Formats: sequence, C-alpha cells, structure tokens
Amino acid sequence: MNALFVICGLGIFTLVAEIINFKKGLISVVIMGLLAALVTLYLDFGTISMHFSDMLLFDRFSMSFTGLIILITVFWFWMANDYFKLQPHITDRSALILFTVVGAVIMTSFNNMSMLFLGIEILSISLYVLAGSKKDSIISTEAAFKYFLMGSFATGFLLMGIALVYGATGSFHITKIADFISTHEGQLPTFFYGGVLLMLVGLVFKISAVPFHFWAPDVYEGSPTSITAFMSTVVKIAAIAAFYRIFAFCFQDVEGTWINVMTVIAILTLIVPNVTAVYQNSVKRMLAYSSVGHVGYILLGFISSSEASAGTIFFYLSAYSVASITAFTVLHSIESYNRTTTVDYFNGLFKKNPLMAVAMTIALMSLAGIPPFPGFFGKYMVFALALHRGHTYMVILAIITSLIGVFYYFRIIVAMFFAEPANSEISELPSSTRALLIVLIAVSFAMTIFADRVVGLLQ
Repeated sequence: MNALFVICGLGIFTLVAEIINFKKGLISVVIMGLLAALVTLYLDFGTISMHFSDMLLFDRFSMSFTGLIILITVFWFWMANDYFKLQPHITDRSALILFTVVGAVIMTSFNNMSMLFLGIEILSISLYVLAGSKKDSIISTEAAFKYFLMGSFATGFLLMGIALVYGATGSFHITKIADFISTHEGQLPTFFYGGVLLMLVGLVFKISAVPFHFWAPDVYEGSPTSITAFMSTVVKIAAIAAFYRIFAFCFQDVEGTWINVMTVIAILTLIVPNVTAVYQNSVKRMLAYSSVGHVGYILLGFISSSEASAGTIFFYLSAYSVASITAFTVLHSIESYNRTTTVDYFNGLFKKNPLMAVAMTIALMSLAGIPPFPGFFGKYMVFALALHRGHTYMVILAIITSLIGVFYYFRIIVAMFFAEPANSEISELPSSTRALLIVLIAVSFAMTIFADRVVGLLQ
C-alpha cells in the first residue's frame, strides 16, 4: 500500500511542478520516486494487508505484479526521455503516465468490483489522452478516438456484468461473492451467469484477445511509439492481473460457465494475430499483432489451471515485457531517423550499430520463444502446464503458431544481419539509451538464470 501512496504522491508532485516551473530534473525525480516505491514494496513483501474497508488487498500476488509494473515503468521513463524533453507539456504527460500506473496498481490489488472499475477508468482515461498526444498527427488523433469509443463500449459490458453479479450475490467484494457462490451452488439465478459472461467480454477487450482485439493494431500503430510501448507492457500486465484475480479467485466455482468460451477465445488468439502478423510490413504494427498473440499463450496457461498458473503467467509476462520494452526502445531510436519503420529500414543495422541489432535480436528471439532466452522458458512452462492438464491438441496448435511467429520475427533479424544497409545514416545512440539496452540485455539473461526465483515470488 505504501508503494501506491508513493506513486500517487509523485503524480501530484508532477502537477505541482508545473506551477513552480520545475521541469529540468523532473524525469530524474520521477525515476527516483518509482525506485523508492520499489523499495517500500520490497519492505512490505510477504505481508497481507487490506485497506479502504477491505476494498484493496495487498498480498504476494498483487505485490509481485505491482513490482513488475513499477520496474517496467522505470525502464519506460528511461527509454522515453526524449518524449518529454522535446515536448512543452512535460509535467502533464508525466502526471498522466503516473496516474495510469496508479490505475494499474489498483487493478492488480482490488478486492471489490467498484475498485476494479475505478482502477480501469483511472488507467483508461489517462491513456485516451496519451494516445492522442502527438497533436500534429491525424493518425494519433484517430487512435485516441478509436481507443476512447471502443474502451467506453467495453466498459459498458463490464459494468452491466458487475450489476448482474451484484444483483445475484448482494455484494461487490470478490471474497464475499466467491463465498456466496460456493454456498449457493445450483441456486444462483440465470442472470448471474449472464453477468459473468458480460464481465468476461469486458475484460477480454482490455487484454486485447480475439475477437475483441480489432482496436489494438490501429491504436498501437497510431499512438506515439513510446506510448505504444507503455500500452503493450504496463497496461497489459495490469489487465491480465485483473483478469486473473476475477476469474481465478472469484468465479472459480462457476468455471463451467466461462471455461469453454475462454478456450475458444484462446484458440482464436493463438491463430488470428500470428497469421496476420506475417503480412505486416510495418514493424510497429507487426509488434502490435505480436502483443495480441502473446495473450493467447497466457490464456492457454490460465485455462489449463486457473489456480496453479499464477507463477507461470507472472514469469511469462515478465519475459514478454522485458523483450517488448527492448524492441520498442530500438524501434523508438530508429524512428528518430526515419518516421516510417518498415522491415526494410532495418536492413544492415548490425553494420551501422551493432548494439541496437544485438538488443533487437535478443528481444525478438525471446518473443519467438527461442532458447536460451526467457521467452522460451515462459512458453515451456505454459506448454508443460497445458500438457499436464490434458490439453495436447492446444499445445500442438500453440507450437505451430509459435513457428509462425519465428518466421515474422526472423524477417527482421535476417534484414539486420544479412541485408545491405537501406541508407547511409549511422544510427548513433545517446549514452542513456546505450546504457538502457545493456541493462535490458542483462535483465533478460538474469531472468533465464533465476527463472525459478521469479516464479517463486507468487508461491
């Protein structure tokens, strides 16, 4: 809970910084504040506490996901330094990002449906603004408008589902709802099950799973690249944590209502985005479809064992987030030389800047699930859990879609190492970006070495 207070304080401080005209060292202060939040989280780790009339629950699950969110946010601020430096509204955008993190933390730790809604809205409203923050781009404005319309529509499904569940159980607290379900088995009204399915639809939109993914590629492509990186990592972590908390902790006893629907969604999410990504020439759009595709593997782990998959999902998200933020760091750097980032623009990158090419290769190979990178161990854990639960055919399908992913990831790798340079520009990196790439590479290898410890955080 102390970490949440620190982040809220940082958000308020950035707003005050506009009044006192403190902008020069603001990002450094924000990063130090986020590191302080990580320290408080470490000191509180292992304890269980409830706050605000038991509406927020901080346990190992919420603290682990909160720690991951804060760490990726630190990397994001490090990566997106020029997003603030070159813009006049540094304080406004910093505050929006920090309050998005506040919403994300609430989504990992809610114990009450009203707090789930509050967390989603705090996160979403800030993102609607950030998606359209590139004011001179009509595509960015279109992305924000699409995100706002689709997000509002999905929130309507979620709220209707919450209302129906409340009408059947008489409570917003997920622990009380779970107790009510277990003690009234076979006596629940029909509209309760409708409410569960409506909540499923609303949350599936938030995690951008098929068939509710159609907004993601357009919004990811139209938003500024740094904001796309934030949405594909921090926002996805929070959405999946909220999804897990609802269906594993609250609706476990009515699994028969939603498990078949979720299985179909998982299968579609494995197939559709991976196949579609093959036909993309824009690297940014390719990574957007890749982000959707990885949700399919996470859902495969979830439907295999909603109770035992927390550690597996956490490791998978950690590996995915580190790889994704690395890939977007390289993409963001290349965009500073060229506004378009097609696969051809990566031609000969290794000759121009070996560090960028190596970092991008490690990120893409981790996303593809190639050993010895952490993405491989994440997929291995998911497949092992699914095989243990008898989902053999789904594992075969997941392996096939992984091979499809290898194809479109390796298009970029081949272009970087074996194609002739597309232009004569030398992609020089600022020292801070070079340091970030080195740190991210080191984190990737550390996750491979200490995979059991990462998984053990939730045990």
